[in-house]
Amino acid sequence: MNTNFRIGFGYDVHQLQPGYDFWLGGIKLEHSMGAKGHSDADVLIHVICDALLGAANLRDIGYHFSDKDPKYKGIDSKILLKEVMKLLRNEGYEVGNLDSTLCLQLPKVNPHIPEMKKCLSEVMEIPENNVSIKATTTEKLGFVGREEGISAYCVALIYKKD
Repeated sequence: MNTNFRIGFGYDVHQLQPGYDFWLGGIKLEHSMGAKGHSDADVLIHVICDALLGAANLRDIGYHFSDKDPKYKGIDSKILLKEVMKLLRNEGYEVGNLDSTLCLQLPKVNPHIPEMKKCLSEVMEIPENNVSIKATTTEKLGFVGREEGISAYCVALIYKKD
């Protein structure tokens, strides 16, 4: 069996509430609500971390950065992503590409996708073209449609460096 290429999948959800900053893809968006979480609650970075960790069979983001640990309270998720990249590279892996989907009603994120891709590619030290970010609504259905929360999905392809 060839284990030079591996894929991983990530899924995450955060509540949206007034009084929180709204961090998404490493950038702060203006919105009347923000994502609630132990860290900065950047749902996109969290799914990327989980997809990468899963691909390398290194468990998940909660295993490495517990929400019970006060040192991660309010932490910038870009720091967590940098740490995940160190873990991957220590195992001899590099990122092939990421494909992610954000699910939220508002704010509209399409205008911000180029900035998010740039930020994430810099943090991960990979080409911007290897980071795909898409956004969709849920047509006002479910917790996302009622603007109670945000969810995100990500698949990642990693490969063993020679």
